[in-house]
Amino acid sequence: MANQLGIGPELLGYVREHSLREDDILRDLRVRTTELPGGETMQVMAEEGQFLALLVALTRATAVLEVGTFTGYSTLCMARALPPHGRLVTCDISDRWPEIGAEFWHRADVSERIEVRVGEAAEILDTMISDGGSSSFDLIFIDADKANYPRYYEQALRLVRPGGLLVVDNTLFFGRVLDPLAEDPDTTGVREVNARIRDDHRVDVCMLAVADGITLARRR
Repeated sequence: MANQLGIGPELLGYVREHSLREDDILRDLRVRTTELPGGETMQVMAEEGQFLALLVALTRATAVLEVGTFTGYSTLCMARALPPHGRLVTCDISDRWPEIGAEFWHRADVSERIEVRVGEAAEILDTMISDGGSSSFDLIFIDADKANYPRYYEQALRLVRPGGLLVVDNTLFFGRVLDPLAEDPDTTGVREVNARIRDDHRVDVCMLAVADGITLARRR
């Protein structure tokens, strides 16, 4: 049986040629984002956005929560995969970046499905829980500050319905999870959430060695 392939530029190009369906609206948003400081690093890969859309469709989600919006590429991918009556709540620390995405959400005719909440993500999620939002989401995508990943995971596990799916991004964190000298809060947060999910019998789990690491956790 073959081991994990190393993906170089040529093989990645082959994958994109035979799988990627990034239309003009998504491509324009990607280009706009790469012009921002750190934009290319912080934006999800096009393939990951397409994968998120597929997960929304496969789970037949009608309610999605996104922790960390940035310019809203992943937001757009998931919102498009929702049925017309679906809703997506996305939260970010600032309205500066989601305002960039709003233009493209409008172009894609999905802006009415999207609600942006601005503030500290942990506080927003706590408010959702206290307002009776437990078990109200079908899929939750976590892609915000890594130091708070363990907290976001516990909050998301309360907010997702039984049988619902948590998707945690950057769980390999540029390979820093293996570096014994990397003890910064972000790397520590990723390591902690990885260990917590591994040992958590409340969920079924699969860590995928694609992009920067994506972990799927299905609430039992």
